[in-house]
Amino acid sequence: MKTRKFVSDELLTSIDVLNTINGGISEPLLNRKQFQDHREIRLKVPGVSGENLKVEINNNMLSVFYTLQFRSDNLLLEVPKVIYNKPIPYFVDISRITASFQDGFLIVTLPFNSLAEGYHRSVSIGG
Repeated sequence: MKTRKFVSDELLTSIDVLNTINGGISEPLLNRKQFQDHREIRLKVPGVSGENLKVEINNNMLSVFYTLQFRSDNLLLEVPKVIYNKPIPYFVDISRITASFQDGFLIVTLPFNSLAEGYHRSVSIGG
């Protein structure tokens, strides 16, 4: 019986290299808090300074990441390391999302919009 490889040897080697460069990659600390008028995401990545973290919104997805830099054949390569990548809920006001630093944590604030309280109306039935 022939077995099939699901992951190539090259991919496994690159994962191994990424995990061993600079002593490996630390697991980020990630906490989510819910408040009455907003939601908070608190992140801290050991060994990564706050100014290297980036927050982006793209097509209703909130992403937090940093880049790892490698030099190969005198070419600088940047590889993103994604910490958080989730869809933004419909009840969050995307235009008012903010990010700040406090006590070594990156805090992303997601304020609620009017839909957070629910939407209700009666629909008349036509005939």
